[in-house]
Amino acid sequence: MNTWRNASLAVTAAALLALTTACGQEQGTDAPNGQNVGNASPAGQAGSGYGTDSGYGSGGDYGSDSRAQASTSKQAGQLAVWDSKKLGKVVTDSEGFTLYRFDKDTASPPKSNCEGDCAKVWPVVPAGNVTAVAGTDGALIGKVTRADGAQQLTIAGWPMYRYAKDTKPGDANGQGVGGTWFASAPDGKKAAVNADGPSGGEQADLAGLSVRKDPKLGDIVVDKRGMTVYRFKKDTAWPMKSACTGACLSKWPVVAPLAKNDVKGVTTKGFVTFNRPDGLKQQAIDCWPIYTFSGDTKPGDTNGQGVGGTWYAVSPEAKLVGAPK
Repeated sequence: MNTWRNASLAVTAAALLALTTACGQEQGTDAPNGQNVGNASPAGQAGSGYGTDSGYGSGGDYGSDSRAQASTSKQAGQLAVWDSKKLGKVVTDSEGFTLYRFDKDTASPPKSNCEGDCAKVWPVVPAGNVTAVAGTDGALIGKVTRADGAQQLTIAGWPMYRYAKDTKPGDANGQGVGGTWFASAPDGKKAAVNADGPSGGEQADLAGLSVRKDPKLGDIVVDKRGMTVYRFKKDTAWPMKSACTGACLSKWPVVAPLAKNDVKGVTTKGFVTFNRPDGLKQQAIDCWPIYTFSGDTKPGDTNGQGVGGTWYAVSPEAKLVGAPK
């Protein structure tokens, strides 16, 4: 019995090693479902929400200091926009987590009034390594020095935060908490409650990755907003590398890491998080890094198809769609 069990464990270990080796990443950097270990939640989970008349409440178990510190140090990377059916356009970090602003802060001059226990439930977003949302005014991106000397990201002067009770990309559980916390729109204003949904009308809730039948391209992969997903011919799957860096990422934002159970109809072979050299974390399918295109403004757009002879939509099997043989 022990011999059989040891053999089974050896086969499992070999399979995991083969997967990480095939993608050209070191063993142990990714969780079995493709989500990078420790990134399921941007902060320590709060024991009770901030929602009293003070605007950020009191009491409750806010997690240990070490977890709060770890969440504070997580970079936002390439900002993106989530088209929420209820809130309109909402700014997210590179992993798809919603960014918030606090009514008791000030934008002119920028100042944060969320300290101590407040900052454990509403972790600040560091100012380093931040790239503006593609197609928006980069001049709106700034920083403010907090009382502890840390540099916090600002959008149009408003300090930015995450919310501890947002546990997966697309969550906006902090919207309206205490009547003072609101998701941020790309211009730094509050995301509007009951705003219009994505351009082109209300969209059904989609999986993180799913399949859309395009009239010209056939079955292609789309993200949870219904936006077309692309691959770059200059990338490699083994070893896994991205040739899209720097300014390229403002036009071709990375697809943030997803869980396997948030995928419908798309291969989960080589479904891993790519830990990029620039610090961003990117979803890969069949070991290929995947992106969206800033030139696509609404679900159904495929304006990135064939750009430069190097960018193509992706099939459910992670193949390039319509690329020359």
